[in-house]
Order: sequence, then C-alpha cells, then structure tokens
Amino acid sequence: MTKIFIVEDERRIARFLQMELEHEGFATASESNGLRAYERIIQEDYDLVLLDIMLPEMDGLTICKNVRKISDIPIIMLTAKDEISDKVTGLDIGADDYITKPFAIQELLARIRVALRKHNNTAKQEEAATFVFKNIIVYLDRHEVTVNGKLVELTKKEYDLLLYMLQNHDHVLSREQILQFIWGYEYMGDTNVVDVYIRYLRSKIDDEFKEKYIHTVRGIGYVIKT
Repeated sequence: MTKIFIVEDERRIARFLQMELEHEGFATASESNGLRAYERIIQEDYDLVLLDIMLPEMDGLTICKNVRKISDIPIIMLTAKDEISDKVTGLDIGADDYITKPFAIQELLARIRVALRKHNNTAKQEEAATFVFKNIIVYLDRHEVTVNGKLVELTKKEYDLLLYMLQNHDHVLSREQILQFIWGYEYMGDTNVVDVYIRYLRSKIDDEFKEKYIHTVRGIGYVIKT
C-alpha cells in the first residue's frame, strides 16, 4: 500500500488530509514538527511527502533541501504562501510539485497520482538502464561504470569487455570468445590484445579498489566470480 507522510502543523488540516487520503486507499502518517519530520523521512519508509513550509524547528524548504541530498522521494509542497518566489525556491531545491492553500482535495489527489507515476516510471527506467554486480554499477545508457560509487574512466573497448564479462559472470570465457565478441570475427591484429585489456581492467578496478574481480583460469581464459 502506498504510504504518504503528511508534514503539517495545523492539526485540523493534517487530520482532514489523513481522512481523505485513507478514504482513497492510501496509508498515512503525520508529523507537526519540522525537525522530527526530517528525521522520520530519512529513517522511515514513505512513498510520498506532503510538506508544509511554515513548520516549527525546521521549515519545509530546509527539509526538502536536506532530503534531496540523500533521497528522490516525491515531495509536494503545501503552503498558504502563493508568492512566485516561494514556488520557484521550492521547485529549485527539489520539490516535485507545489500547491497553495486552500486547495481542492481532488486537485491534490491528481497531483499525488502524477508525482507517484512519474517517480515510478523514472525508477523503472533507471533500473532497466543499469547492470549491477556487487558494488559495480554499469550505466548502460551513458556507458559509465562506478565502483563503490566512484566513477571509473574506461575506454570503449575496456567498457565493452567489462560489461561482457559481468553479463557472463561465473562463466569462464576463452580468449577466442572474448576476441570474437569484442573485436569481431574479422579482427586480424595481435591475439594478445585480450590479455593486454584484461591487465588494463585489473589496473583500473581490481588494483584500484583492492578487490579481486577478474580471475585467470590457466589455459582457458578469464572469469569474473561472484
């Protein structure tokens, strides 16, 4: 069940939102204190935050700015302020949407559905566009690789070789298989090129991050082991 966190210090409004959202099938939780709300957002599991701006101890803009450093949870700002500068500030620091009080509950529900749908679609696209192996992430759409969150600079051939081995992890690949897949059947150069590029990868990944990924199977080829 989708869980929405209501951060609102006006008890009447918070209760109204809880009743309406629960009637629509959402699970809810609420908090009136800004600092406690921030702590709960980063510690607990919510699908969307309805966030007022004027809050005790920590205002909504500060909460949004801090949350955006660590999470992409959808945030819709709720506030009586309707100045353009407040809207721009909220959106610039990472809010997904902005609605001013008083608002029609049907409009808010529509905005919630849009924010959730956009977030879910983005998450699916990002998941589909990555290949994850242990602490290695390959970003397929932009041909980038990170290890422990750190970007690794690879040439196109190094990237292609690493991805091929990762996608075939735990399967020993012969030099001939690698040569044909990465360099093509018509490649007429030095067959030792596979060993050279394996050394390049080991230098940039195994040696750099002090963890052995690429193993040599003597007389056969290479394998990345889980």
